Amino acid sequence: MNRLIWYAASMNKKRTLYAQALDPEPTLPPSGIRGRGAVSNASGRFEPHAHVLVDDGWGSLETPAAQRRTTVTVEAAKSIIARNASPDLSFDRSVNPYRGCEHGCVYCFARPTHAFQGLSPGLDFETQLFAKPNAAALLERELRAPSYTPRVLAMGTNTDPYQPIERDWAITRQVVEVLWAYRHPLAIVTKGALVTRDIDILGPMAERGLAKVAFSITTLDRTLARAMEPRAASPERRLEAIAALTEAGIPTSVMVAPVIPGLNDHEIEAILKRAAMAGAHGANYVMLRLPLEIKDLFREWLDTHVPDRALRVMSLVRQMRGGKEYDADWMTRQTGTGPIAAMIARRIKLASRRLGLDRPPVVLDCSQFRPPPRAGDQLALL
Repeated sequence: MNRLIWYAASMNKKRTLYAQALDPEPTLPPSGIRGRGAVSNASGRFEPHAHVLVDDGWGSLETPAAQRRTTVTVEAAKSIIARNASPDLSFDRSVNPYRGCEHGCVYCFARPTHAFQGLSPGLDFETQLFAKPNAAALLERELRAPSYTPRVLAMGTNTDPYQPIERDWAITRQVVEVLWAYRHPLAIVTKGALVTRDIDILGPMAERGLAKVAFSITTLDRTLARAMEPRAASPERRLEAIAALTEAGIPTSVMVAPVIPGLNDHEIEAILKRAAMAGAHGANYVMLRLPLEIKDLFREWLDTHVPDRALRVMSLVRQMRGGKEYDADWMTRQTGTGPIAAMIARRIKLASRRLGLDRPPVVLDCSQFRPPPRAGDQLALL
């Protein structure tokens, strides 16, 4: 019997080695860089010249590119509160301490904004970052303006406030400290487990109805997450962060975002279940959005990492966007249209109801807003 077991194991090993010889391990993506989401670094849409890689006959495309390190440039911002009038958003103002995002999520809808800096929405977006160290001071100035009317301020709506460089720069924490001092309501969206560092501030804010946090979880598959959002916290760490914030009394919710049909849509119920077990209060979702340069970046990523599913994924995306790869219509850009989009919306609704994630959104309190007195200010008479 032992001989038979040994023989079977030996034959399996030989078959494995033979298969590997026929189909070797996949090589690095064309960028030649591990730990980065984008495959290329094509010029932004405003540049007069486009730069593309070509084979010069000397095997230049086969040589891995040099490691691209993250660089951070100080941006002397003149204002910090960004306002919007988008009818499909639940907030009208936000603060972004950084431009670009080291998380490197290949699908990130903020990538095209790097073109305004004369940089590529590809690798530049996740390697050439901008920090605004004067963000907290600017915020104080704007909150003290006599014309300022408090409404919920959002963070994480463009680039992640808890991306890796926040560990060193701590600009997000400074902003949160200002908001707490002014008793100003704050809603955070993040993929960063670093948010747990600020529980000491967010906890007291939440106790007074001034803070809530939403975590974006795209997949529970660690391998897929590493390829698609390489420097974001792992799915497990995000779930642990939900549990930690919930335990501290901070309302948390989960966003299945983005839902990518044919790639991660089969995980919807599993993601919601794990988030509910971790203590999430509510749930939401966003369909994959591919505006401007993201269309090409995402197609390149599919061809590199999941070539067997690339055509199907893009076909399903077009079916949800009226035959196009993206439709910017205000009321459907987040959800898509058609039977596939309707089915996904139905699944989210049913799973949320079953798991107790369909509770009304937490409403933050704007009535407590008070600029704290400064040295030399005359005290108000009560």
